[in-house]
Amino acid sequence: MAALPSFAADLRAVVVGANGGIGAALVEALAGRGEIIALTRAELDLTDPATIAAAAARVAAPLDVVVVATGHLHDAAGGPEKALRDLDAARLAHGFAVNAIGPALVAQAFLPHLRLDRRTAFVVLSARVGSIGDNRLGGWYGYRAAKAALNQFVRTIAVEHARRAPLSVVAALHPGTVATRLSAPFQRGVAVERLFTPARAAGHILDVVDRLTPADSGGFFAWDGSAIVF
Repeated sequence: MAALPSFAADLRAVVVGANGGIGAALVEALAGRGEIIALTRAELDLTDPATIAAAAARVAAPLDVVVVATGHLHDAAGGPEKALRDLDAARLAHGFAVNAIGPALVAQAFLPHLRLDRRTAFVVLSARVGSIGDNRLGGWYGYRAAKAALNQFVRTIAVEHARRAPLSVVAALHPGTVATRLSAPFQRGVAVERLFTPARAAGHILDVVDRLTPADSGGFFAWDGSAIVF
């Protein structure tokens, strides 16, 4: 079955972060489904608002689906912070810029291009560790906080966007643990059946997007479609 069967046949979709593991798999899964516009980090830098605006201007309207398949967990300076003593202002700021502020600016630039006359979706990849209600282990300070901020952006954007586009869905999705470079240092303790290939993760994401309705807009969902507490 073709991806996103509940969307129009002449689909026009954008994948932001198309050179990442999940982004590339999404582009491949959508191939042949319509016009799929793959934007790499070289074309759209989440830390550079000018490149976001320029990419949106190049793509232009009308659009049916936008998926922001990006994320930043840690850098060469060290892994996710396990304790308060590990916090570093510059690293925190960069994490927020990539994981929360950048996707919000993508929404600002691309949502006006979504069609108003039929079903559309704007989806960002979040993470279960961004759930405040589900945080029982602590640690991973910056990543947790930035993803929590992203979820709040999504919820707030959805409220405003619904007034203009009542047929649209804005949502945050947790793709599960995916065998990509981002998660490589943390895969050892993950059960084999819960460590997804990028292709399988892309399939899950598109299946969930296809099932979401406007009543779900502003929600936070796992790879299997179940709701995650904020």
